[in-house]
Amino acid sequence: MTDRECVEFLQWALPKIRMRWAGFRKVRRQVCRRISRRIASLDLPDGDAYRARLQSDPGEWKILASCCRVTISRFYRDRGVFDHVGSVVLPRLAARGDTELSCWSAGCASGEEAYTVSILWTLRAPRSSAYKTLSVIGTDSDPVMLDRARRAVYPASALKDLPPELAAKAFRRSGRAFELRRRFNQDVRFEQGDIRESMPAGPFDVILCRNLAFTYFEPVLQKELLDKMIARLRAGGALVTGKHESPPAAGAGLRAEAPAVYERVP
Repeated sequence: MTDRECVEFLQWALPKIRMRWAGFRKVRRQVCRRISRRIASLDLPDGDAYRARLQSDPGEWKILASCCRVTISRFYRDRGVFDHVGSVVLPRLAARGDTELSCWSAGCASGEEAYTVSILWTLRAPRSSAYKTLSVIGTDSDPVMLDRARRAVYPASALKDLPPELAAKAFRRSGRAFELRRRFNQDVRFEQGDIRESMPAGPFDVILCRNLAFTYFEPVLQKELLDKMIARLRAGGALVTGKHESPPAAGAGLRAEAPAVYERVP
């Protein structure tokens, strides 16, 4: 498909899988390449033939939805957001009387954001919190991404936003790649799951839902998922989003405390 044909196809198809075209404008080429490969694998001549296939085969919609995953992820992506998480959110939570804190990274891709929280907690948590533990669960619908997350071996490009002093302590070189040290992944686990279909039970002290639901999903679905997240977030806990995202009706149980960081109010 040409770029124009793919745009027209996405504008037709995305609302049918509860996604919105506006979120895909800048990343559509990644998605269009996947859709083109899918069309070729089905030995179909063009996008019109694929539309007909979708209308005659309901199961194909799930495959299309998998083609629309956007898997851009790096450690410490959006430095200001994670500076706030490390210097304000985690110390505030550490000051509470709980002996264990919990974090959920939704749409975790290959694990960079889940491990970023673990690195911040391990290297920058206040001394008074040393006896506490932080458990992190990352969920994603893509099993290939989750396998990469469990291996915890990354190219240098994945670490380019991570402050050098943290990178030096958290990673060791493995050939041309970088391997996360054991102490930073022993309390991090990963499970396959689509946020639109299921969520871990919680409750959580921190939920990261960044550059996923509030970018790519339709507004009604965004609100449905936000309500479920808030129900899983402890009072005083934090919802962390992408820096260009705003949760719908953010005043319903959340207080904006910094760009892309929202505190759960009682």
